[in-house]
Amino acid sequence: MMRFWRAVMLAVLGLLPGLYFRFAAIPLPPLTEMAVSGAAMLSAGFLLSWGVEAAEEHISRGLALAVLALITVLPEYVIDLYYAFQAGRDPSSNYVQYAAANMTGANRLLVGLGWPAIALLYWWRSGKRAVELNRGNAVEVSFLAIGSIYSFVIVLKGQIDWTDFVILFALFGGYLWRLGKMPRGNDDDDDDDEGEEVGPAAALSTLPRSQQFKIIGGLAIAAGAVILLEAEPFAQALIGGAGALGVSEFLLIQWLGPLASETPEIIIMVLFTLSLRPGYALGALISDKINQWTLLVGSLPIIYSLGAGRLLALPLDGRQKEEFFLTAAQSLFAVALLLKLRFGLRSAGILLGLFLGQFVIAVVLQHDEARLITTLTAFAWFYMAAAAGLFFINRRVLVDLARFGVRAPAKISDSASPSD
Repeated sequence: MMRFWRAVMLAVLGLLPGLYFRFAAIPLPPLTEMAVSGAAMLSAGFLLSWGVEAAEEHISRGLALAVLALITVLPEYVIDLYYAFQAGRDPSSNYVQYAAANMTGANRLLVGLGWPAIALLYWWRSGKRAVELNRGNAVEVSFLAIGSIYSFVIVLKGQIDWTDFVILFALFGGYLWRLGKMPRGNDDDDDDDEGEEVGPAAALSTLPRSQQFKIIGGLAIAAGAVILLEAEPFAQALIGGAGALGVSEFLLIQWLGPLASETPEIIIMVLFTLSLRPGYALGALISDKINQWTLLVGSLPIIYSLGAGRLLALPLDGRQKEEFFLTAAQSLFAVALLLKLRFGLRSAGILLGLFLGQFVIAVVLQHDEARLITTLTAFAWFYMAAAAGLFFINRRVLVDLARFGVRAPAKISDSASPSD
């Protein structure tokens, strides 16, 4: 417990400067504001992660993953919804683009960088060339597949409207319902990577349940308040910081904002991987992707309408449509790589290489939007073609996986060779 409280104190020290300047109303240069408020949100994200992670043993593993993923990306939600609200208040501004940039960047960063990091670290730590998932992870893979397929409807419409809100929220509700049917605790009867909790959450798990819940609740309330307070200065600092650095606002908001908000969960999942629990780590990041691709996307028209004071759909211009198309295509390809419930070095290398290629191109062509859109579209179609090929090759496995993941516990076929 001493180590736990030391970790909490370090996190508190990280968020105090941001709170001080916020309450003192002291104006700061954009880059300084970005660093101070970003550190506060990062520290709050860690506090949230530790608390929710400790609650895992009280509910089913799948449901624990979903809750952990949902709460630990609260900073990402708050920033993106802030941009959507401001866009509704001033439709002629660039805030609609900022909301799309933050959302697509967060999703692509998670899959293109977070997932490969798990496989590569596990190989470095254990020498094994693939992360093996268990039957329960078929739920995550199945619902991510449904969400990914539906996202192309949004691309075709060129807007995110209230129909999308209803469908995406219903999809997430179905996901939680299906997870609630999983056994409590460690439901991984065929998974061998389960062990003790890691990091500060390990200390919390040794306390009586009543004390755990009090500490978890306190951490969640304090961290949530900090995130809500620091979201606006951080979001505005990203806009001002782009000018100070001489880079595109879209580029900085798309990558730096999500990097700060996703870091706490990714670091904790890295610790799980290094403690030889890669299945849990990858499962949590898949669940993170699901809630961002359903709840976050579905929430945008609600907040946009609140800002405007009337019911509206969030419009997507040409650049935003292509960014959304690319993100949806990457998501579908990632699902195709997981059909055999394993994620190997080859899959990790492909995802990472494609992600880094897009990032470099986005940096080089940040001021040439026409060429950038053309290049990103080519990446999207490559994802689509590769995904279609993998779905066809593993079509029998796909049916078995979907049957268990969405409807009933049927054993997943292992007759075909792994896609890696």
